[in-house]
Parts: sequence; structure tokens; C-alpha cells
Amino acid sequence: MNVRGLNDDGTIAREGALERVPAAFIPVVDAARAHITATFGTTRLHSAYLYGSVPRGTATPGTSDLDLLLALREEPSCTDRADATAIETALDRAFPQIDGAGIGLSSAPALLGDLERHDGGFFLACLCTPLLGDDLAGRLPRYRPSSLLARETNGDLGDLLPRWRARAEEATTDDERRALGRSVTRRVVRTGFTLIMPRWGGWTSDLGESAELFGHYYPERAGQMRLTAAAGRVSSADPAVLAMLLDDLGPWLATEYTAVHGERTPRR
Repeated sequence: MNVRGLNDDGTIAREGALERVPAAFIPVVDAARAHITATFGTTRLHSAYLYGSVPRGTATPGTSDLDLLLALREEPSCTDRADATAIETALDRAFPQIDGAGIGLSSAPALLGDLERHDGGFFLACLCTPLLGDDLAGRLPRYRPSSLLARETNGDLGDLLPRWRARAEEATTDDERRALGRSVTRRVVRTGFTLIMPRWGGWTSDLGESAELFGHYYPERAGQMRLTAAAGRVSSADPAVLAMLLDDLGPWLATEYTAVHGERTPRR
């Protein structure tokens, strides 16, 4: 991998590896593997993956969360989601070194399908580390930092903003605001980065670096993006930051994104 996160042929290198998991998080990963195996077995589960700061080796005990993706053999059911939630709860309670566990569910056919090829497929092939089962990445293409990839991965910000505003109005506790703030800040920074990704010609998942790179191309918005990245690292519950994102930076970014990369392919 070069300094821009690319392989020698210019494709995006896969980030993360099990050997990079910090020592403090190895017991958490082992427990996650055991819970997933016991709960889903091989009948429902095709493969499981880690992503985020833990497999990248940058996780901080007490503040980082544990992120997992399960690729099921069939579309996730209500039972699957309930079982995943039970695992999240068990891990969060057992390990103080994580600030929550999150398990995303998809199906192997969906991840390999045309609609998800440059969204969920890219996410798995480049941003996820295999934990269990047969790695689907070998059945997916090699990806380059293109406008197509930008459009399909993060071109839905405009659709997300109304949902986030509704959640903000319904939030009554700091924990609820913090959870929403974590989702919004991280997604906005990543959207800002993928907006400029084809022009920069590389890939990074680091929030701080993403904000700085964005600022080179949009200096008038650089301060807001740096503030967003800082809030994303600590899962801020500050209502002023959330208001700035939902009412100013977010709407501007959604409009600029569509102007630069076009409309995302509609999802069913």
C-alpha cells in the first residue's frame, strides 16, 4: 500500500488485518467470533468481517467501538437482527475497552449483486477484514478512486438528512444525542472525503486526514469539516455541532455532491 492507500496497480488497497488488532481488543474479537459462531453457525452465516479502527490498529481502549459485518446466506430476517442485537449487548457489557459494538447485516447475494457492487461490495472488499467463513472479496472487482465509486458509496446524504433531523427532534437524552452525533459526524466526514476522492486520487478512512484533504479543495468549509471530524472521534453530544451539520454543512454537501458526481442509483 502506498501513501494514498493504493496498490501498485492504482487500485484501492484493503485496509486492516487481524494481526493489526491492538492487544487490548484481541479478547473482544475472540469473543465476537465465538458469539457469532454459536449464534449463527454455518447454516445462516456465510462470512463475518471486522471493520473500523480495531482491525486498522488505531483503536483506543474505552473510546473505540467494535464494528462487524455479517454476510448471511439469505436476506436478514427479524430473528437475525434480534440475534445480532443480543450479541452487541453481550459484548458491550463484557468489555469496557469498547464503547459499544455494532453489527451490520447483509446477504452474500446482495453484496455480490450489481446494485451493491460499488457500495456494499466495495465496503467489504476494501474496508473489511475477514473474521469467519469464505471471504467474498475474491468474487468482487478491484476498485479505483473514481466518480462512480464516490457516487454509489456516499451519494445518499440528501436522503439521510430528513431522517437524522427527525431523530434529533425525538432525542431526549445525551446518550441518544451521542449515538446520533456519532453516525452523523462520521458519515459527513466520509462524504466530504469521497466528494474529493477522485481528484485526490487515493483512499483513507482516517477522519482527521479526510477532513484535511477535503479542506484543500473547499477551504471555505475546512473549519466546519475539521470540527466535524473532531466531534466524530469523541462521539460528541453537542447540539450546536449537530445543528450545524443538519442545517448548514450537510445540505450544502448533499447539493455539491450531486452536482459533482450525479445522482446515485436508486435502491429498491
